[in-house]
Amino acid sequence: MGIETPAYIIGALTAGGGTFGYVKTGSIPSVAAGLTVGTLYLLGGYRIQNRQSYGVELALLASIILAGSSIPRALRSQKPLPAGLSALALYGLYTFGTAWNSKRY
Repeated sequence: MGIETPAYIIGALTAGGGTFGYVKTGSIPSVAAGLTVGTLYLLGGYRIQNRQSYGVELALLASIILAGSSIPRALRSQKPLPAGLSALALYGLYTFGTAWNSKRY
C-alpha cells in the first residue's frame, strides 16, 4: 500500500462528509469545504500514484487546511464530527508530512 491510498480514503471521506452535511442540514459551506478539501486529497493521490510532481504537497496542503478548520472547532465544541475530522487531518499531516520530509515518494 503506497501513500496514495490514504489520500484516496481521506479524500472520499471528506468529500462524502461534506455532501452528507449538505443533505442533512442544507449547509452550503459544508459541501463547499468538503468537496474542495476532498478534491485536493484525491488529486494528490492521483499525482502520487502516477509519479507526477506535487502530489504529496497537495495532500499535505489539504491536511493543513482540514486541520486549520477542524481542530479549533473540535476544541471549542467537543463534538464527535469535528473531532473525527481533526483525527483525519492529524493522520494526513503525519503521513504526508513524513513523506514530504523524507522525499521518498
